[in-house]
Amino acid sequence: MKEAMLYERIDEAKVRCALCAHRCLIGDGKRGICGLRENRDGTLYSLAFGKLIATNIDPVEKKPLFHFQPGSHTYSVASVGCNFRCAHCQNYDISQYPHAHPDSPIPGRETAPDEVVQAALQSGCRSISYTYTEPTVWLEFCLDTARRAREHGLKNIFVSNGYMTPESARTIGPLLDGNNIDLKGDEKFYEHICKAHLGPVKDTITLMKELGVWVEVTTLVIPGHNDSDRSLTDIAEFIRSVDPAMPWHVTRFSPTYKMTDRPPTPAGTLRRAVEIGQARGLKYIYEGNIPGQGGEDTVCPNCGETIINRIGFNVISNRIKTGACPACSTPQPGVWQ
Repeated sequence: MKEAMLYERIDEAKVRCALCAHRCLIGDGKRGICGLRENRDGTLYSLAFGKLIATNIDPVEKKPLFHFQPGSHTYSVASVGCNFRCAHCQNYDISQYPHAHPDSPIPGRETAPDEVVQAALQSGCRSISYTYTEPTVWLEFCLDTARRAREHGLKNIFVSNGYMTPESARTIGPLLDGNNIDLKGDEKFYEHICKAHLGPVKDTITLMKELGVWVEVTTLVIPGHNDSDRSLTDIAEFIRSVDPAMPWHVTRFSPTYKMTDRPPTPAGTLRRAVEIGQARGLKYIYEGNIPGQGGEDTVCPNCGETIINRIGFNVISNRIKTGACPACSTPQPGVWQ
């Protein structure tokens, strides 16, 4: 247990958390929406510091990041907890653990930041990813680990729902090298499916870009929820307004958790999303969870040359030389070295 960052005392009994966009007002003995931050006599504590529920070595493409050290491996870590209640969460057993077991201690193996860094180095990973659940709600551990990672030449990656405050984004942003942020749908989708709001996510994407973090955006396309032309067009137009070269991953949904009434996303729907994005001027759009269809390749937007060929999370060939297309020498934005 560690005293939390980014909160203020409102009175003798209540504190206001400024870590995520919910900005929870937390009474004495109570926890915030994430289930990981508890007010004890006017002091807010993080209950998850150093309690890792999962560690793994992943291809960086799994995050997904396609313009970030392609073909490399990243050391993935997670604590339990999330500030969303998504009905389709693939990792609901750990993301929703504090809500499913409100009276249980926060689980996880006690791990120091230095242990994570050493494990990453020993496994040959080139980065550390804070992933699987929402890293914003265990920011203190991410921050301490990211500082040590930088000292050892490792890069830092967030895989996030983007529901941060400007304060937390500016706190961790200078230590992040990459961030894949979900942009899930319209305001109705966020209210009904995630129990949150769209605006802060857009603000985080914009701010992370301004802070110099490499950002890629993912939309899990769910039939009947966010697969309309209007919804996909709005997402594409927003990404273009931030940076038309920001990669957009449109990903196939599979029924899970509380959303088993929806079918898997048809391949044709993802293809339509790609066409919508291209028509709005996006330069890099990828189809996820349907390997072997060619929708995961990186293609030069200037000459049409395939410069990175992928199947699933595997890089089959990478022809990028010094960050440019080998055929026409057009610079390709990303973190290549």
